[in-house]
Amino acid sequence: MPQFLRTLAAAAPPAASPAALAVMLAAALLLSPATHAAAPSNTPAPSATAPPEGSAPDGYTLEVHDVSSPVGTPSALHVTLRPRPGYRILEGYNNRIIMLSSYNGGVAFAHKMVRGTVQDGTLVFDVGVTPTAPGSHPINGVVRVGYIRDPEDMSMVSMKLIATVTGTE
Repeated sequence: MPQFLRTLAAAAPPAASPAALAVMLAAALLLSPATHAAAPSNTPAPSATAPPEGSAPDGYTLEVHDVSSPVGTPSALHVTLRPRPGYRILEGYNNRIIMLSSYNGGVAFAHKMVRGTVQDGTLVFDVGVTPTAPGSHPINGVVRVGYIRDPEDMSMVSMKLIATVTGTE
């Protein structure tokens, strides 16, 4: 059994419901070193995903802009998926961000699922967030998108969304 599962099992309350255990397992998988890339940055500059070295390039780049706003003030976290040359967004697919959560509970989400909109060939998501406490709050979610180059080269992929929402006073 992997170490993070042993840790999860040891941390679970004795009377934890199956639903609570499923949520804890999902969080452990998202936060485990095997599935978690780098810690979120506190800078508002965008970051783009890059394929692992030695692999074929993916058909997109993903830009995530961290957000900062006063505690209790709604704002939007902007996420943009840009297809690489020769690729396009699969508009008939249910492109969305799901499973949004805050690591420390310091962020409220306007919706738990956000649909993307295609604008000038890019896929744009505006995730409504409201910091509920001062400081930096890591958030995560899952981006599900479809993209296509030709009828034989079509992909539906899941990517990790990791960002920081900062609450100011």
